[in-house]
Amino acid sequence: MLNYLIFGIVYAFACVVQPGPFQAFLFSQSLAHGWRKTIPLVFAPLLSDWIVIILVLLALTNVPHDFLHVLQCCGGVFLLYLAYGAYKNWRTFNQNENKKVPVQQNIFKAVMVNFLNPNPYLGWSLVMGPMLIKGWNETPAYGIILLLAFYGTMIICSIGMIALFSIARTMGQRVIRASIGISVIALFAFGVFQLYFGIVG
Repeated sequence: MLNYLIFGIVYAFACVVQPGPFQAFLFSQSLAHGWRKTIPLVFAPLLSDWIVIILVLLALTNVPHDFLHVLQCCGGVFLLYLAYGAYKNWRTFNQNENKKVPVQQNIFKAVMVNFLNPNPYLGWSLVMGPMLIKGWNETPAYGIILLLAFYGTMIICSIGMIALFSIARTMGQRVIRASIGISVIALFAFGVFQLYFGIVG
């Protein structure tokens, strides 16, 4: 049991601390809207990953290669759209304005970022999927422990990252605007990266 618990914690931590599209989106949102409005977004993987898990476990390690290419292209286009939105925030940024952005809208965007990101598909087909099936075959409790450890750690670490990101909001308007600019570059870079590898393979 302990090995499934440790595996879930360590793998989730590794996924969160590595720069990626979802992390860049959280960074952008925490700077633009603060930590209170960004915290709910950490639960986006719970809303999108169950689809990934079902798809991957049905085909486990046999996910069509062409499907990942199409997914990467779709994800790339969506990330470029988010980069454009962050760019507009950068151009019109005013710390004294209190922009009211519906939480539901941002949660939908976060879900889409995670759903169109091929990393969960690769991670579940090559790492988590086989581990979950192995644990479940031993006893369903092991599979449940693995899932709880993985998503519990992911949520806690993501909240910690948002708290660190939000500290930048207290450092003045220039720092915040510069940080939003960095998030624009990050989202744009990830979008181009996914489009490139989605097209060339």
